[in-house]
Parts: sequence; C-alpha cells; structure tokens
Amino acid sequence: MTGRGIDQIMPRSVDPILFESVVWSAEDYIVLAERRHGPIPRNVEPGYIWGDALPLMQSMSPDVSIANLETAVTTSADHQRKGINYRMHPANVTCLQAAQLDVCTLANNHVLDWGENGLLETLGVLRGAGIKTAGAGTELKEAVTPAVQPTGQGRVLVFAGGHTDSGIDPGWAATSRGPGVHLLRGLSARNASGIGRVVRSMRRDDDVVVYSVHWGDNWGYDVPEEHQAFAHALIDEAGVDLVFGHSSHHPKGIEVYRNKLILYGCGDLINDYEGISGHEAFRPELRVIYFPVLDQRGDLQHLDMAVLETSGFALHHPAAEDLEWLGDRLAEASREFGVDVRSRGDNLLELY
Repeated sequence: MTGRGIDQIMPRSVDPILFESVVWSAEDYIVLAERRHGPIPRNVEPGYIWGDALPLMQSMSPDVSIANLETAVTTSADHQRKGINYRMHPANVTCLQAAQLDVCTLANNHVLDWGENGLLETLGVLRGAGIKTAGAGTELKEAVTPAVQPTGQGRVLVFAGGHTDSGIDPGWAATSRGPGVHLLRGLSARNASGIGRVVRSMRRDDDVVVYSVHWGDNWGYDVPEEHQAFAHALIDEAGVDLVFGHSSHHPKGIEVYRNKLILYGCGDLINDYEGISGHEAFRPELRVIYFPVLDQRGDLQHLDMAVLETSGFALHHPAAEDLEWLGDRLAEASREFGVDVRSRGDNLLELY
C-alpha cells in the first residue's frame, strides 16, 4: 500500500502562502528544487520519479497497491476559483503505471480542481490505464462503490470518502444526478453505519475491506478525537479492516484497534514540493510506503514501513540517522495509541 504520495505528480500550481509571490507554473517548482538539490534531468523515463522505491515495491510484491491520487489527470482549462489548482497531463499516467498501481482513491480536495470535465477525464484516463478508482464518480452510486481487486486468497474492497475538514468544497459532492466525490459531511457513528450497509452489500466471506479517508490538516501530529472515534466506528459499525488516512504532508501516528490497522496520516510520497521551505521541523522530504500484512480475517499480522527521501524529484534511500529520526517521531506520535515503532535496518521501520 502506498501512502498519500502519488496525489501530487507534476505539473501543478502552489500554495501562495509559502512564497512572497504566487507560483503560476509547475516549471517554477523545478527552479526551486534545483536551487536546493542541483540540476534535475529532463525527458526521463516514467519510472524515474519512483527511484529506489520501484525495486523495493517489486521485492515486497504486495497483493494490492493503493494510492491516494490528489490531483486531476486532465487537460481541462476550467480551473476552479480556489487558489490552489493541481493537474497532471494525461500523457503522464505512465508514471502511475510504472509503479503497477492497482487502485487510486480520489475522494480528496484537488480531484475537481479543473471542474467536472476534469474529473470525468481523470476517471477515463485512469481506467484506460488499467487503474481502478474509488471515492469519486459520474454520480453518487459510482462514488460510493468500492474498487474490487482480486488476490490469490480472496478480494480487497477499497472504499473511499473525504471529509470537509480536509478542504473539500461541499459543492463537490457527487449526487444521484451529477459527478463528484463521496463527501463525508460528518464523522459520526451513524455515518459509519451507513457506510457499513454498503460494505455488507458487497462483502464476501474472504474479502478484506480498506477504507481510504481524506481528512484533517496538512501539518501537525495531533489526531482529533472525532477522527479516532470515526476510525473506530468504521471498524466496529462498518466492518472495515484497515483505515487508510491521508491529507497530512508528513506521516502521523498509527493505531492498532481490535487487531485492525489505522493509519491516521500517511504523508506525501511523490510531489514536487522539495524546493519549498517553511515546515522543516516535520522533515517532509522523508516519505513512507506502508506494507501491512493482514490475515484472512483482515487482522493485522505485521507492518513494515519503508522510508525514502525525495531529491531531484525522485525517491532515494535515506541516511541511517534520517531513518532513526523518523522512527522516533512516529514512535512518539503513536505511543498514545499503545503502539511503538522501531528501526529494522534496510530502510525499514516496523511496529511492536
């Protein structure tokens, strides 16, 4: 399972609060990154951005690879008046194919940055590339329907929803008559029960259920009480086996609740932010890919977390001291949930 990361492949515009002036072109991101890390090659192969992550993912050989894709894949010029608009050219979908992604979740606050036509093109491009989607659709029924990925022992059902506290415009909600995202207007146990009805209508005995949720702020380790309560309710009321949370630009704490894994914030994996300053305390250049192993009941057996560092718009193995730093931060952030984290060496962290 990949983290938030693929949600930010170039090109895109940038948050104006981070600069003295607004950045209008993703080419300016390249200039900023090169000031920090030196020249970045052009006309590279699609797998370039993954760097050392590709052989790592191949060696782990996951049954299903899931990413939150936080951008539109479109040539639409219908930019929404929101200040930050991200898009990726459809020709660059080969970057996603290079990592053999199975599912991209789309219930987030950037997938409609270029309007409904941008969303519709995104859905078409991904499906044409053989990548399944969840959390957005041409109408509400499609947005709430999970992506279904067969495995050797059963199936993985991937549901997705996004909460308004992540910045999703309420007007982006899919309806019975129009496209949009599966919008979570609240994080109550009642809403979790509603999700549970859809889960039960789809689930077979050997299925594992993943719920991808876009929620919360971009920075900070605090987990709101309502997020924890909703994650628990997804497990208790909806029968979810793994909660895949994202929106934070850095990894957050981890919980194991009733033997089910909750990732409150997976952080970014791939983006073009490396020339941006302002949040160095969180070390956002350190990225994590999560490799949970679940049994046939969906209970967590083991979790490996591969740590990488972004430089030159590619992922690389980090220094040993950086691995230790992130392990210490995740351990501190997870301790309140009764979970600890330690380094295993080989650029891996694990729970214990």
